[in-house]
Formats: sequence, structure tokens, C-alpha cells
Amino acid sequence: MTYKGIVSAVAPDSLAAELGLVPGDRLLMVNNQPIQDIIDLSFALADEYVEVLIEKTNGEQQLYEIEKDYSEDLGIEFESAVFDKVRQCANNCIFCFVDQMPAGMRETLYIKDDDYRLSFLYGNFITLTNLGPRDMKRIRQLHLSPLFVSIHTTDGPLRAKMLNNERASEINKQLDELMEQGIEFHGQIVLCPGFNDGVALDKTIGDLYARIPSALSLAIVPVGLTRHRDHCYPLQGFTPQQAGEVIDMVDRWQQKCRAEKGTSFVYLGDEFYLSAGRTVPQYDNYDGFPQLENGVGIVRNFIEEWNSQPQSAQGYEISHAIDVVCGHSAAKVLDKLIAQLAIPNLKVRLVEVENHFFGPHITVTGLLTGGDIMTTLAQLPGPRTGVIIPGISLKKGQSVFLDERTPADIEKTVGVPVRTAYFAQDLLQLLREWR
Repeated sequence: MTYKGIVSAVAPDSLAAELGLVPGDRLLMVNNQPIQDIIDLSFALADEYVEVLIEKTNGEQQLYEIEKDYSEDLGIEFESAVFDKVRQCANNCIFCFVDQMPAGMRETLYIKDDDYRLSFLYGNFITLTNLGPRDMKRIRQLHLSPLFVSIHTTDGPLRAKMLNNERASEINKQLDELMEQGIEFHGQIVLCPGFNDGVALDKTIGDLYARIPSALSLAIVPVGLTRHRDHCYPLQGFTPQQAGEVIDMVDRWQQKCRAEKGTSFVYLGDEFYLSAGRTVPQYDNYDGFPQLENGVGIVRNFIEEWNSQPQSAQGYEISHAIDVVCGHSAAKVLDKLIAQLAIPNLKVRLVEVENHFFGPHITVTGLLTGGDIMTTLAQLPGPRTGVIIPGISLKKGQSVFLDERTPADIEKTVGVPVRTAYFAQDLLQLLREWR
């Protein structure tokens, strides 16, 4: 079978540029072997002489003979890391966030990927329910480790019910097989009240704890519920009291893990602490933040970065009024930090945006839309020198929100410069050096 890796970009002064490759060209084979993803490609290119078959944009095929350094790559970026097709999810999870997306958004937001290659390459979480013997063999042979596994519960029948897939009940067998093959993994639990919490959660943590050191970390995040759940399984979010009970259970496990293994091992999503009105754990308790991309430890990491920045008393010659945009959860943290700022002639207003697009239960900043930000800012009176928006709300690598609005759209609405802060250092620098 021949796969096609579509070129999206060619680095200047690279081997690919010297060969005249351009975006739209398609990589077909290397050394007369089909290449199904960039994992295959990295192994195929690990030589000083390679033959690369390319299909040009006009449909013609051309074979290139390339002499290069052993570790030198071609300088190509592809539209997708997989050249066949992204492996789709075979489940119908009761908590699936994609099923709660409104209609009419860009197609990529409806993709339910469950691809072990994307798990290895980018840290995407997979359920293992669509893996066959050939997949497991390839994972072992190429040592694709670590993987990121959506476990949710180690109670087989309960997991099958939550994922609506009988194969989901085989999770313990699959984890043991990964361990036998020397594959490490990070685990994730999407916690749903009345399903996999309480006794079931306690058992799951214990079962994963017993799999250390193959199990590297375990993150627990609360189920996200949007207002677009008309045809979804009826679920409720966590009350502050319930969030506190989860924190207490995890805290006991963390104390045990630190005493016996030297790390916390199991970590809670920040929303639990914010909902319960509890202080997030200290920096060292996150052990290097192994699941920061999963929203675990962002608050503590932000506070640490904010506090590590040099303090400056230099202010502005004329008065500045800057709006800082965030969601409800982040406001609980930012409000205290911004209140401590003492920059002459600078007034900072924290703009807490209600998420009308997804609904009031979605309070994280990363899911704010451009439309909701624009509406909120347009309703606020008073002077405004500029607006700082959160980079976490934008599509990775692009200046576009989930609703296809852009920072430029916001700038047109408010009539002042709009700039983006991706984390604490950016935010402080913009506040101190707005020019």
C-alpha cells in the first residue's frame, strides 16, 4: 500500500529546498518502502544515502537520490503526522467533549482521534480500544514510549459502560501488556460524579500505583459539560463539596506516594481546587509538571513564573488603562496577583468573561471564544488604552479562536491595540512595557 505525506512547508536552505520541493508535493516512498507516518520517516531517513519518491503537484512522480549526514533531515513539514489516516475513536463515551460541540464549527474540532502514533508524538490521550496485535507489535518493535492513556477507571465493566464499548473492559490486560513490552505510560481519568469517583476512584488509583514505574503519572480532571448536551448522557458537574472530597482522597494518596515512591504520582486538575476554594499544591508537589498540557498544575506554574519575575517600580508618564481578559476560574487567581501590582500611572482591569458559547459550566480560559470576549468588552465603560487576551484561548500556532474570530476582530470592536499573553511572563511584560 502507498501512503501520501502531503508537504505543508519546506525549510529554507534545507535539503528539500535544494531539491525544489514545494508545499503540495507528496512523499510516497523512501528506499522503495511505503511510509505511513513521520515515525516511519524518521527511521527511514537514518542513513547517509536515501532514495525518496515524490509525487509533484502536477501529478508526476520523481525519484530523488540524496546523500546527507546521518542525522540530517529533509527540512519538510507535513499537513499531518500520519500519512494514511488518523485513527478514529471507536467509543461513544458518556462524557465526550466533542459530542458537546455546537454545529457549524471547523471540521477539525469534530475529529475524535484515538491514534497511538499521535499519543507517542504529541501526548494525545488514547483509550487502547482500537489497538490490534499488529499495533501492539509495532509499539513494541519501535519502542513507542511513553504513551498517554485515557484510563478513567480500572473497573472493567464500569469502563465498558462509560465508553459504551465492550473492548474497554480489557484495560487491565492492555496495561499489563504494555508493561511487559517495556512501554511506559501516563494515565488520565475524566472524573464523573456518581460513576468513577468514590470507591471506584480509590481502586483505580491503587491499581495504577501498583504499576509504577511503568505508570509514570496519573492525572484526574473533572468532566466538562457544555450547554450543547441535548442528546448526550445526563451528567452533573462537581459541587464544591464533592470537589473537596476528591481533593482529600487524592491528598491521602499523594502522601503515601511521596513517602514510598518519592513523587506525588497522582495529580488533580486545577479546577478541583478552584471549585472547592482550596489552595493549589506547592510547586515541588507537581514533580516537574508531567501533565501540564492536561491542565494539571497550570495555576501553580503561573504563580511561580509571576513571582519569579523581577519587580520594577518604573511606570508610565501618562495614564494607561489596560484590560486583562480571562475566564472565571483564572480570575480567582489573577485578581490577587494583579491587586499586588504597583506600577505608576497604570490601571489594570480584570475582565472576567462569561462563556455563553459553551455555557456557564465551562469556566476555563482556554475555551473562551472571540465572540464572548468582544461582547463583554463592548459592554464595559471607561477609558481603555489596550486589551490583553489569553493566548491559551487561541488555536495552537494560529491567531484564531474556537469560533473563528481573531484578535484583529476584537481590535476592531474595541478600537485600541489588542495583544496576546501566553503566560505569566508575557502578561507582566505587556503590563510594564505597553507602548
